[in-house]
Parts: sequence; structure tokens; C-alpha cells
Amino acid sequence: MSTSFLYPTQFLLEVEYATVYFMQGFWGTLPKPFFALAPLADVTDAAFRRIIAKYSKPDGLATTSEANFVMYTEFVSADGLALAPEEGRAKLMRDLIYSEGERPIVAQFFSSTPEYMEKAAALAQELGFDGVDINMGCPIDTIVDQGSGAALIKNSALAVSMIEAAQRGAPNLPVSVKTRLGYNTDILEEWLPALLSAKPAAIALHARTRKEMSKVPAHWERIRRAVEIRNEVKSETLIIGNGDVLDLEDAKAKAEVSGADGVMLGRAIFGKPWLFSETFQHSVECWNVEKRLKVAVEHTQLFEELLGDIKSFAIMKKHFKAYVEGFSGAKELRMELMEAKSAGDVERIVENFLSKSALA
Repeated sequence: MSTSFLYPTQFLLEVEYATVYFMQGFWGTLPKPFFALAPLADVTDAAFRRIIAKYSKPDGLATTSEANFVMYTEFVSADGLALAPEEGRAKLMRDLIYSEGERPIVAQFFSSTPEYMEKAAALAQELGFDGVDINMGCPIDTIVDQGSGAALIKNSALAVSMIEAAQRGAPNLPVSVKTRLGYNTDILEEWLPALLSAKPAAIALHARTRKEMSKVPAHWERIRRAVEIRNEVKSETLIIGNGDVLDLEDAKAKAEVSGADGVMLGRAIFGKPWLFSETFQHSVECWNVEKRLKVAVEHTQLFEELLGDIKSFAIMKKHFKAYVEGFSGAKELRMELMEAKSAGDVERIVENFLSKSALA
């Protein structure tokens, strides 16, 4: 674009807009409030994300500019990608497979070593992801003991270095962060400005501390405070609220009250791959037992196809509990599915249940 005939003020405004857009990447194209699918270990894997994309994308839209929600991969070890032997690295790479229908799709990594984070971010850019996210909120001991996840809350200097490393590794992708209010106590007023100083594109804030885990209600008033802090320092970083969000209606209400740019939903996705489709979730079809069970079979088949050789089939059991509830015979069907060893077993059990139901 030629700027030779722009007035100085107009030119500065356009430069400022271009800088913000470059920093935010696809995030800047999303409607507000937008929605995001939380990265959940052994839940939002490649198979489940593909099912979610199929049933939640409006009219099958796949481009980043048309999407109404963002997906993240499960968190992946940046250290493992850099240091693991070939066989181990190959398994980690399977966590980074995605389909075009999942866009915008963000690769999430954890580490406490900037060098490895930089390499992981470069890999994400090479693989065609739409963004890179750094996990600074995982409360699991095995992650925290490595100095990663929520442990970074205790070391803001290192956290900033991690963001800067990812930005160097993936200069063409927006870098975001997912974190919490604090480690043992709420230190939002100190922690958030530190993160904002590194100019991440977005910060997803789980409205609890690491110590609180998910044992107390999420403090959504602190999401509102996060937005205020962001505004006070005149940052362009987007704030995404997370915690105890039930569905899209609840997400919209929480966004309205808090002023958050976006809302992240996690546990609400269990058994409801259509969660992000306002059209489908209000249709009779999505509550139809036969439809739900056939989606469960489809999900299981996809899991076996994409991940069955490297992940335990037992992972699917948590999904069976969510898909199979709220209808006559659900308990008995669930018990049968818990004994299934393959997608073939699941299909046979479901077909047998549906045939008996039709005859009843």
C-alpha cells in the first residue's frame, strides 16, 4: 500500500493498526466475544478435535476469518521434541497432527527452557499452525516439577523469556499464553503486567490459582480486573476468560460481565462435540439418543485410526461416560462400553442397544 499521499496522522494510525494486526495474527480477525476450546490432556486430541470441527463449525467453515472459535492442541513437551530419541519424538509429533477443518488451530507447548521453546515454535510455524501458545497454567505435579506450566508464575523473568523465545522461533505466528491468577495466592496485579510487557497476542486466564486447582468456583471478577489492567497499561493483548463455563450462552454472559475479548470452554465439551454450534446445539437432532451414540462410535473409530497405536484405548472411557447419559438404559450401556477393547466392540455394542431399543 502506498503511503506517499497520507497525512502524517493517518499514516501513523495505519502503521499502528498494521503493527497490532501483525502481533495478533488471526486473533485480530475474530468476532468479539469469540470462543476457544481449552487444551485438555488426553481429551482434546486429534480425533476429538476433528469430531468437534465436524459438528461445531458453522456450515463446515474452515477458514480462520470465518471461524467463531479457536482450537488448541493438547500440550506438547518442547523439551521432548528437542531431546527425545526418534521414536519418542515421533509419538510427540502425533499430538501435532490436525485437519484443515480445525482452523484456527494453535499449537500449545510447555517447557522451562527458552531454547527449546524457540525450536518448538519454529516447528509449529513449519507445520502450518495458526498460532503458538505457551502453557503457564498446568497444575500437574509432573509438569510443575520441571519448572514448566504453573511453575512459571513464580518466575516472571523466565516467563517473559519464554514468550520472547517463541516469538523469535515463529516470527510469522501470533504467540499467546494460557495461565492462572497465581501459584499459591492470587498475584494478578504483578503477574499480568509482566506477561503483557512481552506483548503476547492473547492471554487465556484460568480464574483460579494453581493451589485452588478446580476445587473452588472460578473468580470471574478477576477476569474483569485483568481486562482493566490490560487497558490501564494500554496493551493490545486480548484477554480470554476461562473457568466454570457451562455453554455458549453462559460464555456470552460471562464475557458481557467481565469485558473479556473471548471465553474458553473446557469440561463443557465432554459428550457435546456440537458445543460451539448455536444452530446444532439447539436442534432436536443433537439430543437424539441414536445420533449421539453414532457420533460416539464415529469418535471411537477416529481415535483408533489416528492414535490407536500409541495411546491407550482406555482414554475413550471418559468420553463414553459423557456421551451415554440421560436416557433409559444408559447405565447398562455405559457398563458394557467400559469393557470394550476396540472401536469394533463399541460399534457392535451400540448397534445391539439401538436394535433392542427399536424393538421395545
